[in-house]
Amino acid sequence: MPGFVLQVAPADQPQPNVRVGFTVSRKVGNAVARNRVRRRLREIAGMVIPDEARPDLDYVLVGRQAALARDFAAMRQELQEALKRLKVLAPGNVVATP
Repeated sequence: MPGFVLQVAPADQPQPNVRVGFTVSRKVGNAVARNRVRRRLREIAGMVIPDEARPDLDYVLVGRQAALARDFAAMRQELQEALKRLKVLAPGNVVATP
């Protein structure tokens, strides 16, 4: 099971920076667990999204309970793959597929 779900929508107005939102349901656990998931998501988003995501879109990361036990490097890789699958990579980061 993935550690998060990535949602993408067109930005309402042009923004100089990429906007990212985070949400974690109470189903994930108590406040400590939810905040831990949110902190992990915020960190991987800060590492990946500014460099690889298109600035004309808004992003929301929905945390899942699996994010508590998931390896940090694996979650970072999953975010990069999710951006690639949704075809929302920044123009300079588009990877050609054979």
